[in-house]
Amino acid sequence: MKNRHWVLVLLFFLSVITYIDRVCISVAGPTMQDELHLSQTQWGWVVGAFTLSYALFEIPTGAMGDRLGSRITLSRIVLWWSGFTALTGAVSNFYLLLLTRFLFGIGEAGAYPNAASTISRWFPKSQRARAASVVWAASRLGGAVSPFLVIPIQQAYGWRASFYIFGSIGLVWVAIWYFWFRDTPATKPGTSTEEIAEIAADSSPGDAAHTSMPWKKALKNSNYWMILLMYHTYCWGSFFYLSWLHTFLVKGRGMSQGEMKSFSALPFIVGFGGNLLGGFLSDFLSKKFGLKIGRRTVGAAGLALSGLCMLATAYTPDRFMAVGFLALGYGFMDCMLPVSWAICLDVGKRYAGALSGSMNMAGQLGSFGSSVAFGYLVDYFQSYDVPLKIFSVFLLLSAFLFTRIDPTRELSLSESEEAVPATL
Repeated sequence: MKNRHWVLVLLFFLSVITYIDRVCISVAGPTMQDELHLSQTQWGWVVGAFTLSYALFEIPTGAMGDRLGSRITLSRIVLWWSGFTALTGAVSNFYLLLLTRFLFGIGEAGAYPNAASTISRWFPKSQRARAASVVWAASRLGGAVSPFLVIPIQQAYGWRASFYIFGSIGLVWVAIWYFWFRDTPATKPGTSTEEIAEIAADSSPGDAAHTSMPWKKALKNSNYWMILLMYHTYCWGSFFYLSWLHTFLVKGRGMSQGEMKSFSALPFIVGFGGNLLGGFLSDFLSKKFGLKIGRRTVGAAGLALSGLCMLATAYTPDRFMAVGFLALGYGFMDCMLPVSWAICLDVGKRYAGALSGSMNMAGQLGSFGSSVAFGYLVDYFQSYDVPLKIFSVFLLLSAFLFTRIDPTRELSLSESEEAVPATL
């Protein structure tokens, strides 16, 4: 197996651990709310605190990876978030929980931008969407296994123990990553000259360089803002699955803890397949019809279908049919996910870390709004269906915005420079 495939294995497990730690609090949510006497509005702020700090630190940490490399940056990220995952199990009231989750978000910020930056340096352009699809499929695997891990631990030892246990897993990953990984194929001992040449032949000049984002040009690039708006509106719908799904199934559809453990994994399992399908399909269509069709078709169709499925969930009182619609919606939505991150590599090139950090910052601001708004809407309307109707509109808007993104336009060029013919 080539060294870049071992890199992808490490990123796969990074993503699994990331989402186990994230979804852990969602699975434990109903029990934590009861023990700590939290209202739905307070719980919205708890899950929102993570997304707010995560959003605020995405760009700095993504840019840090572009400058310093992902070996050092990802090691720091995983050590930090593992510590605050464990500390979540020690909180005793709403305010300590709010602070701990805010600090947890600071630590985890930059994980996926640095994974994207790693892919941009280690994989040929024609394989990047597929590589991104594996990383994001792994996140769904983490989400799928979380209920099966968290609920038995809760039942045997209490919800606090689950955070102590999962907080320790990241330490093992850091040790392997730091001592084995190197930032570029050329600096990794054991990488064959054939593999280095293969990667370089299908990459743009400077893709492997450590450099800083040309922010003035980026801010004048309409493509940059379209990517941010698309991901912001997408996250209004997507973060429901990570923050409110398990509470929705228990309190909004009347599932027992046993039913929730079994059925809440289904959206993540379907999402796993959606990620792989979306990444491979986008690369196939891009090679056959060009980047615009390959990226836009998969991304926009996935978002539009997911919005319709979320709307159907809101009008479906049956708990099992609701899970079915949610699972289909997550699968369609996740066909888009690796495509959006591949676009950051297409457009950002050697600034992939900063661009993906910008995109994820905009997205997590949407996640923050979604998390907090869900709690307020449930308390105000006494309904778990109203937020889903609103979030479905955001997903449909995101689908439209995806059709306006041009993956062939480089971020480093301003609008005026793009207008100048190459022969001049």
